Amino acid sequence: MAETVLSGLRRLRAVMRPWARPALAASGAVAASLAGLLLLSFAWALATLPLPGGFEEAGRGAVAIRAADGSLLAWRGVARGGQVVPSALPPHVTRAVLAMEDRRFHAHGGIDLAGILRAAVQNVTAGEVRQGGSTITQQLAKTLFLTPERTFTRKLQEVLLAYWLERRMTKDEILGRYLETVYLGAGAHGLPAAARRYFGKDAKDLTLPEAAMLAGLIQAPSRYAPTRSVETARERASVALAAMADAGFITREQAEQARRQPATLALAPGDLPGAGHFADWVDGQARRLLGGAGGTAELETTLDPRLQELAGAVVARALDGEGREKGVGEAALVALRADGAVVAMVGGRDYDSSSFNRAVQARRQPGSLFKLFVYLAALESGMRPDDRVEDAPLRIGEWEPRNLDGKFRGAVPLREAFAQSLNVATVAVQERVGRGRVAALARSMGVPAEEVGPALALGTVEASLLEITAAYAAVAAGTERVEPYGIRALRGPGALGWVRPPPAARRAAWPRETMLDLLGAVVRTGTGRAAALRVPAYGKTGTTQENRDAWFVGFAGDLVVGVWVGNDDGRPMDRVTGGGLPARLWAAFMGGALAAVPPTLVAETPAPAPVAEPPLPEPPVPELPKAQPLPEAPPPKPAPVRRPVIGVPLVIDTGTLRLAGREIRLIGVEPLAGPQARAFAAYIGGREVACTPVTGDLHRCEVDGWDLSEAVLFNGGGRATRDAPPALLAAEERARADRKGVWGGR
Repeated sequence: MAETVLSGLRRLRAVMRPWARPALAASGAVAASLAGLLLLSFAWALATLPLPGGFEEAGRGAVAIRAADGSLLAWRGVARGGQVVPSALPPHVTRAVLAMEDRRFHAHGGIDLAGILRAAVQNVTAGEVRQGGSTITQQLAKTLFLTPERTFTRKLQEVLLAYWLERRMTKDEILGRYLETVYLGAGAHGLPAAARRYFGKDAKDLTLPEAAMLAGLIQAPSRYAPTRSVETARERASVALAAMADAGFITREQAEQARRQPATLALAPGDLPGAGHFADWVDGQARRLLGGAGGTAELETTLDPRLQELAGAVVARALDGEGREKGVGEAALVALRADGAVVAMVGGRDYDSSSFNRAVQARRQPGSLFKLFVYLAALESGMRPDDRVEDAPLRIGEWEPRNLDGKFRGAVPLREAFAQSLNVATVAVQERVGRGRVAALARSMGVPAEEVGPALALGTVEASLLEITAAYAAVAAGTERVEPYGIRALRGPGALGWVRPPPAARRAAWPRETMLDLLGAVVRTGTGRAAALRVPAYGKTGTTQENRDAWFVGFAGDLVVGVWVGNDDGRPMDRVTGGGLPARLWAAFMGGALAAVPPTLVAETPAPAPVAEPPLPEPPVPELPKAQPLPEAPPPKPAPVRRPVIGVPLVIDTGTLRLAGREIRLIGVEPLAGPQARAFAAYIGGREVACTPVTGDLHRCEVDGWDLSEAVLFNGGGRATRDAPPALLAAEERARADRKGVWGGR
């Protein structure tokens, strides 16, 4: 290497000699001093090659997440392309890159002073950066060996490495390696990955407009990526076409024709509306299956796009209508098949505003939904729906349970106690069968519960919507437990593959038909009458103190659906109960879903015996949406414009940046200062960061496709917040296992 570096120095000296002679003539001593400093700088640059990096990249590959019908739902992670042989590509592909990045690539030896001057003149004339001064060889040297920080030493090392690469590799090898590694936005590293991400094709099949668009992204991929703005990306493609025409690579007519037929994305720029929370959930599971494997994986999921679209529409309609009037800020919905396959998931009002998944991550008191386990334990112990239980004043220690209306009904059948959600009678049932038995049954069905006292019967434990809905799915299926899942198959890099085995199902000890009797009574004559359908429906309402949470979970056909409404900060709603807005929301979704999915499971069960007591008047059955096709959702309201803040930031700590004159906090990170912050600053270096608002003052920031929150947590530069998305929690787990940073290692 020393010989090639000396050769490079001789070239540099030859270029600089005409400029150096006047200085030497004026003062030999000054020139000697400058030469000495220059030699010392080169020596230091050589001694420190290559520079150690700050943070490591999180190393997770890309995951293409597909719905049950094969359509693409979302991309997660970072995609790296395969090997690139320039001669195998259409000429316009490589020429587009050369026109934008290095027109004299085949003429220079790694450094192009003439190109630097020409780029500077053109950029000043245009009033914007249209051409870069670094050659492709320099850019490759920086990508392969150096940190992104902008210092004199790093630039000098870049020059030395560029000379070295030019003597170790052919021009085609350098260009091919560059096209394999160049970042092109949206998590795509390399031309092959970008061609698949944006256009759904191989790089060898790229058209001239597509090649121009990709070439236009190189200088600022976070700013110009078509997933942020197709129009901006097309403007950059026009710049690339003009550059190709100026360089003589194409004619003016070809450039104009390509402008008139601009590239279009083969895949949607973003996620399927409303599917972002589901995509995050399955992505976290996929990461655990993949381990540390890189590359691009294909994920086949259980999500039904039709049901997902319907779920998003009914949740939005409920929140914007009745929810707005009654102080409801958020809602979540999850729909399962009876075997646990998740077919729809809405984790909140707007994924772009908040990626916190209220269907999976939020843990709230389920209220009367928990009574399911009390009555299952009672049936398992031999009680029957017509057995009577006392709904009368009850005192246990210092605690006295009360019914919602403050009244007592005396001796009532078990069926009525459940259907009317009588608190006192339910506590009496629990005390008869044993709190420990109730808690153990809940745990066996997937709901964490401890024996916390007699109030356990009223749902004082915490659970997620997904957990409690899966427990009701077990009742629908008549099995001991149902495990909710979203992944059917995973095809990973190389030979890595995984197919979900058929779920094991053990018949439950409690009588399913008898529990259906109780759950059906809730909808027919009890607190859940607003959930009535034209087919047999079964479910349970739940409401917590001061109307802070309201739930309805139930099933009809082969769909099990759970709904929660409330506020993230626990603020009480205006008299919202589980039998109101949640039950109506449930019925709106279930009615539309069953119009396209005929009931096949629960409807086969004989209808429960009629209740012994005179039934309450049946409410009028609401009209169901028309069958086939699914009810048309109202036109989506325009999403609020959340423009990313883009620029080179100042690092305050590992969770806070100063960018564009304001402080920006990274989502999911409890930050650290000191050495971790300095390492984080070195990792970012002088690279451009794009920060998109998520919620409040929290942002999702990325640099060259890498999520900065994930990079911080992957390197132990901070701790994850409780509500961090699954991918960030997985990054923290990896750092903890590797004992990085705050977890006790480097």
